[in-house]
Amino acid sequence: MITVTEATASAGALKRLSDEGVSIWLDDLSRRRIESGNLAELVATRNVVGVTTNPSIFQAAIGSGEGYEAQLADLAVRGVTVDEAVRMMTTADVRAAADVLRPVYDATGGRDGRVSIEVDPRLAHDTTATVAEARQLAWLVDRPNVMIKIPATKAGLPAITEVIGAGISVNVTLIFSLERYREVMDAYVAGLEKAQAAGRDLSAIHSVASFFVSRVDSEIDKRLTLLGTDEALALKGRAALANARLAYEAYEQVFAGARWQALGGARANRQRPLWASTGVKDPAYKDTLYVDELVAPGTVNTMPEATLNAVADHGDVQGDTVTGGYAQARADLAAVERLGIPYDEVVRQLENEGVAKFEVAWQDLLDAVTKSLNDKGVDAE
Repeated sequence: MITVTEATASAGALKRLSDEGVSIWLDDLSRRRIESGNLAELVATRNVVGVTTNPSIFQAAIGSGEGYEAQLADLAVRGVTVDEAVRMMTTADVRAAADVLRPVYDATGGRDGRVSIEVDPRLAHDTTATVAEARQLAWLVDRPNVMIKIPATKAGLPAITEVIGAGISVNVTLIFSLERYREVMDAYVAGLEKAQAAGRDLSAIHSVASFFVSRVDSEIDKRLTLLGTDEALALKGRAALANARLAYEAYEQVFAGARWQALGGARANRQRPLWASTGVKDPAYKDTLYVDELVAPGTVNTMPEATLNAVADHGDVQGDTVTGGYAQARADLAAVERLGIPYDEVVRQLENEGVAKFEVAWQDLLDAVTKSLNDKGVDAE
């Protein structure tokens, strides 16, 4: 439990981050976190105003079995398939978390207080199935503050438009490239136009675009290290921030354009950039790097708990660290390209790996639940 002293100490950096217009979301969820009161505690004491989940997070939570025993026993007695069992457990957790966050949702007019749940990652390249799954998840969770996560694959783009058009709020995930990010924003705007044509209330539809950060450095730093020159080594740790800052520049451009003005006049909400994968992978870097250096108004930073605790303890929030850095960001990415590290190849690889990693995590989760159901004397299909 967080003590009063710890809560007071943590208020500084986290409050400054919130005051700068950055919404702090927790990138983790488990039944134990909900039932122990920890999630509510983080909302009350650490400025947490949202939650994101992904297949890896559920694999870790449900795979441990802790807190899920009773529901697993009931599901086993009913003889459900493993896919149905996983869907029932994950949506139950998201529903409960959404209830914890509901006061934040109400207080912010739907801007925050959000809990995200991802479509089955095996559907990442199937538009029609993704749309159907998104509708099903929204219906199962049945909370106004749920966001359905859809991956930013080529097949995911038209799915985003369809789901937004249906009035369902969306968290677009696995964005690595600037080109794909612009396509995501276009898909969102097209969805709002579709919703408007259907007579929907645009003010009730929200979206975030999850732009992944640390994985970009992990891949490009690896290649820079292999080159080994002074010039290459001097660029380590700069590509991910450069990429994210240029994404914010693209966000500013799109949501100041003429096409957006008509929707904004109809009370539509901007699709906020969300910085994802903000836990530092290289121990040589400061553990709050992807928080301190990505402060900009109208953004979301979703953090694993270790990063949240690090920011609370020694975060260095010094105002906007994004909008003044566009020229340097372009120069940093250009320098990486000149060394023979092709940006387009890297981001394409990262997208493919991201989808694959979530598919593996989902399969691991299915395997763990299958074993649990079988251990209770039921053959899971």
